[in-house]
Amino acid sequence: MIELHKLSKTYRLNGVRKIIARDISFIFPKGESVALLGGNGAGKSTMLKMIAGTLSPDSGSITSSGTISWPVGFAGSFHANLTGAQNVKFIARVYGIDTEEMMDFTKAFSQLGAHFHLPIRTYSSGMKSRLAFAMSMAVPFDTYLIDEVTAVGDASFKKKSEAILMDRLDNAGAVIVSHSLEQLQRLCTSGVVLENGRFFYYARIEKAIEHHKHTMQGNLPPWMK
Repeated sequence: MIELHKLSKTYRLNGVRKIIARDISFIFPKGESVALLGGNGAGKSTMLKMIAGTLSPDSGSITSSGTISWPVGFAGSFHANLTGAQNVKFIARVYGIDTEEMMDFTKAFSQLGAHFHLPIRTYSSGMKSRLAFAMSMAVPFDTYLIDEVTAVGDASFKKKSEAILMDRLDNAGAVIVSHSLEQLQRLCTSGVVLENGRFFYYARIEKAIEHHKHTMQGNLPPWMK
């Protein structure tokens, strides 16, 4: 379970004030896959970072029970001078995962071949993302935070990524950001629309997507008029 209590977050850019969260109080249902929808710049990725604990709110708090992943596929925390294998070993030790099992799984899933034993600084952005996703799937979490992660790689890798993600979600919850509404319908049961710093929760993902579509067209959904 993840609970937001009077959460507020504001940015200032070139003198313009952008409200990401406006005194939001909300409980993400335990074990449920929830889509996080909103227009570009609404603050979806910022919200995930606050839930993950990598970014602090201006005020309010976030509490949780159970384990929460880092944003799945996030490659920004790699040590560039270490190899992919060495980075995997480090994460395995931090999370108490069997090192050899995590190494074998990550190498096979990421399809990096010999690059697995080369420094991260030699990787392309796509290679980093594939490694980061594989590492995320190797660690069992109660809730996964997912931000456009299965968009990485070719069609075959995308299909494989979504398949293993769906398998993980059989026994875990998630908060998922994706521009693919079809993917959200496949992965999520419910949804939250982040709009003007407010949360609008729908127990059915279809209703959340309908609200989102109306927002993108500059209209309110019929039930809010």
